Amino acid sequence: MCCSHGSGLRDAAARHMTLQTLLCLGGAFGYLVGAMDWGHSVLGQVLGSEYQVIFFFSALTWGIFLTLHLFSIPEQPLGKDPSDSAPSRSNALRLLGPHSNGYGALAKEPVSPVGPGPVADLRPRSFSALGEANSVTSSAKQPNKEAQKRMTFRSMMKAIMNMPSHYRYLCVSHLLGWTAFLCNMLFFTDFMGQIVYKGNPYAEHNSTAYITYERGVEVGCWGLCINAVSSALYSYVQRFLLPYIGLKGLYFVGYLTFGLGTSLIGLFPNIIATLILCTVFGVMSSTLYTIPFNLIAEYQLEEEEQLKLQGFSGSQRGTGVDCAALTCMVQLAQIIVGAGLGALVNLAGSVVVVVLSASTVSLFGCIFIAVFIRYVD
Repeated sequence: MCCSHGSGLRDAAARHMTLQTLLCLGGAFGYLVGAMDWGHSVLGQVLGSEYQVIFFFSALTWGIFLTLHLFSIPEQPLGKDPSDSAPSRSNALRLLGPHSNGYGALAKEPVSPVGPGPVADLRPRSFSALGEANSVTSSAKQPNKEAQKRMTFRSMMKAIMNMPSHYRYLCVSHLLGWTAFLCNMLFFTDFMGQIVYKGNPYAEHNSTAYITYERGVEVGCWGLCINAVSSALYSYVQRFLLPYIGLKGLYFVGYLTFGLGTSLIGLFPNIIATLILCTVFGVMSSTLYTIPFNLIAEYQLEEEEQLKLQGFSGSQRGTGVDCAALTCMVQLAQIIVGAGLGALVNLAGSVVVVVLSASTVSLFGCIFIAVFIRYVD
C-alpha cells in the first residue's frame, strides 16, 4: 500500500471516529432530555407540559449551535483567478489572500510560466461518512472531463449492478446490520414499557398499568442515552483495537456483540440487566457508521495499487458510487423494518419478538461477515 495513501486512510479513519464520538455525545444529550420527567418540574408548569419543555430545549440547542457554527470560522472573500485563462476553468473560484491554503480552504493551482499547470481538486472538504471515504481517494482516481460528460443515469446504474462481488457482499452485510439495529431501536422504549415494566399502553391514562408503561418508556430513554454514550466511547476505542483485529475483526465483533446482547435482553427482560446491555447498542451503532466506509476506502486503495503495478494511472471506479450504494442500504432497511415489523408484532402478540428478531438478523449478519467479507491487511 502506498505510504501517502495509507497515512491518508489512517487520518480519515481517525477523523471519522472522532466525529462519530461527538455525534453520539449529542445523541446522549437528546435522549437525556427525553428521559427526564419534566411534567412535575418548574419548566413543565411554566410551559404547560413535558413535550413543550423538550421542544424548548431542542430549539435552544439548535439556536446556540447554529450561532456558533456561523461565527466559529471566519470566511474569506472569493474571486476569480486571473492566472487561469482556460475557458473550461474560467469560472473556477479561488480564495483571495496569501494564506488561502489553510484549513477548509480551496487548494491553489500552481502557475507555470510555460502553460497552465495541472488543476487541483476543488471539492470542499466533507465530514460525512461518504466524504471521509472520498478524502482518501487520490485525484488520479477521479474520472477525467470526457468521462464525466459520458456519465448518465444508465451508466451509473450499470456501474452499481456490475460492482465487484466484495462490494456487493459489503452492501448485503450493511443491509443486515441496519435491519437488525433499526428493528431493535424503533420499538425499544415500547419494549421497556410493556415487557420489562409490564405496563399497558392501551389502558386508561389514569390507571396504574398506563403509568407503569410511561415509567418504562422513560427508563427506556435512559437506556438509549446509555447507548449513545457507549457508542461515543467505542468509537474512540476502535482506533486502539484496529491494529490488533483489523477492520473485518471490528466488523465481526460489532455484529456479534449486538446479537448476543439483544438475545439476552429478549430472553431475560430484567430492568438492571437491560440497562447494562444497552451498551451493546452503542457498539453496533459505531460499527455501522464507521467500519463499512473504511472498508470501501481500503478496497479502493488496494485496487489502485494493483492498477499501478499493471501500468494503469488510476482506478476505473469512483468511491462515491460505491459509498452511495452502501448508504442506500440504510433506506432499504427502513423500508423492510417499516413494512414488516408491525405485522410481525401483531402476529406474535408481543413486542418481545422485536428484540429477538434483531438478535437473529444480527447473528446471521455476523456469519455472513465471517464467510463473505474480504479481509483487508
